[in-house]
Amino acid sequence: MKSDNITTSKSIQRQTGRTFHLATRLLPKRIRHPTYVMYAFFRVADEIVDQPDGPPPAVQHDRLEEFREMALGNREPEDSDDGAVMAAFQELAAEHDISDDEINVFIDAMEMDIAQARYDSFEDLREYMRGSAVAVGNMMTTVMDPDQAEEARPHAAALAEAFQLSNFLRDVREDIHDYGRVYLPQETLDRHGVTEEQLADAEVDESFRAVMQEELARTDDLYREGVVGIRYLPEDCQFGVLLAAVLYAEHHRLIRSRGYDVLTETPELTRRRRLWLLVRTWWHWRRNGDPEATFYAVSAVSERRPSTVSAEVTGHGQPAWRG
Repeated sequence: MKSDNITTSKSIQRQTGRTFHLATRLLPKRIRHPTYVMYAFFRVADEIVDQPDGPPPAVQHDRLEEFREMALGNREPEDSDDGAVMAAFQELAAEHDISDDEINVFIDAMEMDIAQARYDSFEDLREYMRGSAVAVGNMMTTVMDPDQAEEARPHAAALAEAFQLSNFLRDVREDIHDYGRVYLPQETLDRHGVTEEQLADAEVDESFRAVMQEELARTDDLYREGVVGIRYLPEDCQFGVLLAAVLYAEHHRLIRSRGYDVLTETPELTRRRRLWLLVRTWWHWRRNGDPEATFYAVSAVSERRPSTVSAEVTGHGQPAWRG
């Protein structure tokens, strides 16, 4: 891949994904550069539909279709920063034999954001995440090329879903106010008697806290399933992925420490906290070399589901993985 294209991709990640950028820097160069490119590709496509005062839906749809054709190698990239990202992604996809199916399902999920802003059930939301999260995890796994790829993939899917759900739970305020979207399943809101008006008006009461507790518990379970698979990744990739899991899950600690208030302000990790978590994670990793033990020693996720939260309350048992 051309160095200028990688530099453009790295700059996009550094500016828009500080948490993931820190973890990416801990990956080996052979994985780090492709990760810059993939993140930039995902971000550029996502920003087509994530503009508060963006173009009409038909224009967004046409733009996404142009990106689809470029990503699949059927169209020449433009002479722009976005074009540099797409050129790098074309090279990456060809070099690592990234599946057209994964590219298509990712773009399809971006298309869903144009037309759909609510999800009745968690399974409906999961269909969206098959493209917006699991496809990302599958592409990352393909690039890392672990010896035990089939064992790694279900856990990579779980971790990708956990990352996405952590973002959704952190960004409830931004999503409803800036984009008119609600990623909390309607069935969970209904179960606790929480309305959209309450979300928009930033009314944090016991009912809303119950919604957040339920969705955080569901997401914690996905982290538990996801970190099991880090052991299947190449040894030089394990710490970077582990750190990403620790950093994303840390938002759960912030949310709980605020009494589940994500409606009046969006909780954010400070640079100091990210670096502190890096040091703690590295210390435990050097001590035991076990990704699961390290994750539970450092992260906001406990090794076992708290006894006060039942599978019935959270609405699911073991995650049902998709490909």
